[in-house]
This record gives sequence, structure tokens and C-alpha cells, in this order.
Amino acid sequence: MGDARRRVSGPGGGGRRGRVPGSRPAYTLRRAAAPHPGPVPAAERVVPWLRVGAAYAWRLILIGIVVYGVFSVLGSFQLIAVALFLALVVTTVLRPLTDLLDSVLPRPLSVAVALVGSLLFLLALLALVGNAVAGESARLAGEFRGGVHRIEEWLQRPPFRLSPSRLTELENQVTHYLSAHRASLLSRAVSGLSRVVEVVTGVALALFSSVFFIHSGERLWGWIRDNLLPSGARPAWDRAGRAAWRAFAGYTRGIIIVAATNAVLVGIALLVLRVPLALPLTLLEFFAAFVPLVGSPVALGVATVVALAGRGPITALAVLALIVVIGQLEGHVLHPLVMSWAVRLHPLVVAVSVIAGSIIAGVIGAVVAVPLVSVVWAVLRALRAVPP
Repeated sequence: MGDARRRVSGPGGGGRRGRVPGSRPAYTLRRAAAPHPGPVPAAERVVPWLRVGAAYAWRLILIGIVVYGVFSVLGSFQLIAVALFLALVVTTVLRPLTDLLDSVLPRPLSVAVALVGSLLFLLALLALVGNAVAGESARLAGEFRGGVHRIEEWLQRPPFRLSPSRLTELENQVTHYLSAHRASLLSRAVSGLSRVVEVVTGVALALFSSVFFIHSGERLWGWIRDNLLPSGARPAWDRAGRAAWRAFAGYTRGIIIVAATNAVLVGIALLVLRVPLALPLTLLEFFAAFVPLVGSPVALGVATVVALAGRGPITALAVLALIVVIGQLEGHVLHPLVMSWAVRLHPLVVAVSVIAGSIIAGVIGAVVAVPLVSVVWAVLRALRAVPP
């Protein structure tokens, strides 16, 4: 019997051992016993990449609707949102100084010294700029009149070739526009006074909020976490909140360093070129640098116009070349070096964020957009990471 079994299996037929000739394999029996599949559903007949794309698409649409709703709500409370944003910026700047003073002074006194000292420094800087403008006003008026005359002569030469009659016509059109729209301009100026009141209110609220953020910000966050969140969600929210604060603080301190570096370089260049109003233009460059990729070229464009009117086209071309130099330095040296310890974003993401923020909320949206995107990206990375 054993020999017959070996003869049936054949040489090398280990897989056919014990099979009776003429019998069907086991897998054919199982396949025959399985029920016949029905028609394939339409969702499964779609190619896989289209299914995945559709799944991502509706999720992205949902996220977009949520983001739009958040911005709409914040737009309704724009003054409060801007004030709290300024309070967070002040907190990131003055919190290290307050912690340093806390080692020798009581905590409330450290907060008061840091805030009052910063306000005095800012007021002194603005007073210095005002004195510089007032001291040079008479000389600047003569320089600008001569600069306007030089611009007219420049426009009369190639490639523009504007005739004096055409320039006179343009001046008359500007004068007629101002005289015809004097009432609307005055109404806009009066409405601007109400905006000044809103700005003062927002600054007061920002200072009031920053006092509590600097003094006991961690206790405020602990109270929100322990009283408003369920116990199961507290670790994830705490991890996300700390990541958001690290990203916001790192970005704010980094952009201040970048803005100060740009302002120092621009100020030195304007002083060397003897451009009028060098100090106010330097201060304008510092504040404009808080809008990445856009603010610094706009501020230097204003400096170019001032240089053209005050010093002539050669100096204006030198300031125009400074725009390219500062832009390359900011994009390829300062941001990679200074912002490496904060959340790094691709320049394309930064540009799209600034443009989207400006479309939604103007200048304020352009300033807030990049730190907001940085915070969201840091929170997503913290939630995706495996908790320790």
C-alpha cells in the first residue's frame, strides 16, 4: 500500500501526496461551494485615486467652512480680537523680562516695571521722531519743492516725454479733484476720528489684558483646562495649547528680531545716502516688516519716493536697489536663521496666507495670517505626534 501511494504521488510530488487520481483539488471545491458574487456597487467601480480625492475634497470643504465661520465671528468682534492679539504679542515680548525681574522683585511689581518701562521707551522713541520731523520741516519743504521740479524735468525727458502743458493739465486735474471732493474728504477725516477712538480703546484693552497674561497666564490656562474641558480631552488640549504658545511666542520674537535687523540696515543706508526723514522711514520699515514678504518692500517704496523728491533719481535708484538687497537678505538669511527655532513655513504658504488675510481683514488680516497659520500647523503636529 505504501508503494502504491508513492507511485501515485510521483517524483517530487510532495504536494500531491495521498490524492486519488481523478479527484478535484480542495480549492476548486471551496470555490464551487462559495456563493456567486452579486453586482459590484457603483462606489467600488470608481478608480481608487478618485475615491481618495473625493474623500479629501469634502473634508477640505468642511474645514474651509469652519475657518470662514471663525473669521466671520472674529470679524464681528474685531476690536476685541485685535486687542487680545496685541496682548499676546506684548506678553511674548515682556514675559522674559518680567521673569528676570521676578528674581529680585515681587511679581506684581515686576509686571508694572516691565510695562511702564516699555511704554516710556516707546513714547521717547516717538518723541524723538517728532522732534526730527519738526526740526527739518523748513528744510524739507524747500527740498520737496525742488524735488517736484526735478521730477517734472525728469518726466519731460525720454522715455516719458511729457510736455509741460500735459503736466500742468495733470496738476489742474488733481487740484480740481481735491476741490470737488472736499466734503467727502472731510467726512472721511471725521470718520477717521472715530477710528482713532477705537484704536485707543483697543490699546487700553490690550494693555489691561497683557497685565493678567504676564502675571498669571499659566494659571489662566490651567483654570480653562480643568474647568471647561472633559477629563479625557485635557491631555490632548494641554499638549496642543502649549505647542500653540511655543509657536506663537517663537514666531513673534523671531519677527521682531528680523524687523529690527531690517530697520537698522535700512537706517544706516538712508543716513549714508542722506535721504530726508531717515529716522521716521527707519521706524516705518520696522513696523512694516511685521507683514512678511510685503511690508518691507512697501516701506522702502515710500523711502524711494522721498529720496526721489529730496535727493534726485540717482539716490532713488540706490534706495530701489536696497529693496532687492533687503528682500534677499530677509528671505534667504534672516528667516532661515532666526525663525528656525519657531514653526518654519514654506515661502509659498507665507505668501498665500498674507494675501488671504489681507482679502479677509485688510492690513490686520495680513499681520495676523502668518502667526495664525504657524499656530495651526504647530497644533496639528502636536496632536499627530505620539504623546510621551
